[in-house]
Amino acid sequence: MADFEPRIVAFCCSNCASAAAEIAEKMQLTLPENVRIVQLPCTGRLDALHILKAFEAGADGVYVAGCQDDSCQFKHGVEKAAKKVKLVQEILADIGLEKERVALYQMRAANGSYFIEAAREMVAKIKELGPLPW
Repeated sequence: MADFEPRIVAFCCSNCASAAAEIAEKMQLTLPENVRIVQLPCTGRLDALHILKAFEAGADGVYVAGCQDDSCQFKHGVEKAAKKVKLVQEILADIGLEKERVALYQMRAANGSYFIEAAREMVAKIKELGPLPW
């Protein structure tokens, strides 16, 4: 288990989270190698099925990186994403898995260090939980 490297999928909005990722890159901060980014026009467009499909495809953890509530260009996108993350957490709990395998991080476009911090936090959390049983 000590050498377990989790596979993480990050669904990121094309506005705040992607801008934060670009700033992180300019700051020469690196994303953990086991995090794969899927860019979305808005996290509000994400469906609970997309998150579940990421697990089905082999992810050990999934997180959504979206805007702050007051920064969403689509007004309520991150609120919609939060509801879907909560739904998936409930589904995971119902089937005996840890709900912490799914998370939502809200960030400002200018905060590149938080983009990397969120990714590292998610990797650490999933390492602690261990691989999925399948």
